[in-house]
Amino acid sequence: MATTDAQTEEKQPLWTTEWGPQYSSPYEQWKAQQGLDTVRGWIAQNLYTIDVKDWPARGAKGVFINLEGNEGFNDSYVCEIPPGKSTLPMRHIYEDTIFILKGRGATSVWYEESKKQTFEWKDWSYFALPPNAWYQHHNGSGTEPARFVGMTGAPRVINTFKDLEFVFENPYRFKDRFDDQAGYFSSQPSEGKVRDSYKLITNFVADVEAVTARADQPKALGPRGVRTTGVRFEMINSTMKSHSAEWPVGTHMNCHRHGPGLHIIILRSTGYSLLWKDDFADRVRVDYGPGSMFVPPEMYWHQHFNTGPEPLLHLAAGWGSEKPKKGGGSYYYISRGESGDTDAVWGGEDVITIEQEDPAIHAEFEAELAKNGVPCNMGNVHPHCTFKD
Repeated sequence: MATTDAQTEEKQPLWTTEWGPQYSSPYEQWKAQQGLDTVRGWIAQNLYTIDVKDWPARGAKGVFINLEGNEGFNDSYVCEIPPGKSTLPMRHIYEDTIFILKGRGATSVWYEESKKQTFEWKDWSYFALPPNAWYQHHNGSGTEPARFVGMTGAPRVINTFKDLEFVFENPYRFKDRFDDQAGYFSSQPSEGKVRDSYKLITNFVADVEAVTARADQPKALGPRGVRTTGVRFEMINSTMKSHSAEWPVGTHMNCHRHGPGLHIIILRSTGYSLLWKDDFADRVRVDYGPGSMFVPPEMYWHQHFNTGPEPLLHLAAGWGSEKPKKGGGSYYYISRGESGDTDAVWGGEDVITIEQEDPAIHAEFEAELAKNGVPCNMGNVHPHCTFKD
């Protein structure tokens, strides 16, 4: 089984233009210019405690995170704002979706300085910055640093245009997404049901945990596992789709796969995920707790397991199923019943249901629960569970 240790990479040479052993992409060259470290591997173990260093270009501290599943589409970074300070004003044409790890403060967004608007945030707030609008983050505490993780489309944008002036100093305004309209980050969201999930069309989520708790609680086997609760977030017509998911103690999700760049951030409880491409014998296991982040690679089967004493909550943001499969086509998760009902059955070519699951997977799960003194709660639905009523 592969290992999961993340490693810090040495800084790449700046602005190498020739192909060869020293060649690096425009995105990697831009990162090197920023002077930060890059964390690589299968998992960033704890975003709350990960080391950051001075980031003069942002007026803060930071570290880049390029995990296995990003595959050149999305990336992420952690930024820490010192007490009582603000980041430098920034704009860029790539998207940046932000989750507040800890702290309280505010963010200002504007095209026209006279129409600048500022909204407040706190622990576990979540929002997407309009592409190419000016923005600035402010730490509201004079004694404690504020820390957030940003998930962006920087790699594919910088590598496509190969021109930093175009990416960071472009005057174009995406008015269909943001046009300095008042109350843009405080308007009431549009709400609705999507299959078994709750959907929010909004520009700002004050508290991911609180919103997830409002979603309907499935009574039995849900679309991603036993009684899984979820919220889908549609943020300012962003290509960075996202959702939250919570599932009970002693349960795990169904196995599934999707496209690259979907960052999974563990907010509550402990557990692990299994990931493999074609051969289950080559699986990778990532163990996690609050603050861990990992990214399943494109078309990798993966399955999430809660082994902790409380419901597991995560936030996932990136491309995921939004990117078509290699060769075209979309990911297929729902099988229609004989009546043609679209939510009749959870299971398609990109899902492994619990009935199809290798018995060794659930046996490993029960063994991990036993180590933690947690009972398995899948006896009534899982064919291989030994905890039957």
